[in-house]
Amino acid sequence: MDGDQRDQARGGNADAVVFVCGSCGVALTGPLTRLPAVPEAPFYAWWDADEPGPSPATVPSGRYAIETEPYGAPLVVAEVPGPVMPRRGTKSNVHGQPLVSQGPRGNIVVNPDDARGLELRHASPACCGATPDGRLNQLCAACGTLVATLCSDCCLPYELHLSPGHVRAVRP
Repeated sequence: MDGDQRDQARGGNADAVVFVCGSCGVALTGPLTRLPAVPEAPFYAWWDADEPGPSPATVPSGRYAIETEPYGAPLVVAEVPGPVMPRRGTKSNVHGQPLVSQGPRGNIVVNPDDARGLELRHASPACCGATPDGRLNQLCAACGTLVATLCSDCCLPYELHLSPGHVRAVRP
């Protein structure tokens, strides 16, 4: 029996990783396996919802993907209008100029329901959840280090972006 077969016999996945706080090592997720790309956000008619709350998650439970485009703050004036960041519509400043993200690339995108040991530090203004406009907004409950950005407002994709500079992957 090879290593993968032994792992499967134990009910695990040889490719799975757990993301931990880069400062204190506390687990922030359970075991997750990588997707080849961040999926498109599912369609969600938030304006017709019976109760306000987050959209369906972009990333399926038990999986993660790496964001290749800039995501989150800072938002800067763009020369050409377009999406402010992946899976999100347009946004303008008070002067009507289009904005785009110059946030970090390489964020680890997970289903927010797969996270644990995180606390909301602050949330950018939104009607019923957090937006990615105000930088990292999730901290490690064990040590207080800011480690992720939650996007959970009703009209935005439901995603958690772990900062690659503040977390690390370990084998379960």
